[in-house]
Amino acid sequence: MESDLIEYIAKSLVDDPSAVSVKTVQTDESTVIELRVAADDIGKVIGKRGRIAKAMRTLLSASANRASKDLKLQIID
Repeated sequence: MESDLIEYIAKSLVDDPSAVSVKTVQTDESTVIELRVAADDIGKVIGKRGRIAKAMRTLLSASANRASKDLKLQIID
């Protein structure tokens, strides 16, 4: 569910929505959601001074706390 949220937000922001991929990776401590976008769109996902990335992490954190999960967002270029 959380990965769908991140994918929806990312596809809404970028110029090339077909290049957006979201992968969930389980680690010992938490679950990491890896977001990949096209090289030209990386700035749109991060935003000025990281504001958009921070907002996505805040939404993810709120959703994870509600479900008692530990989730992290990693934007991979």
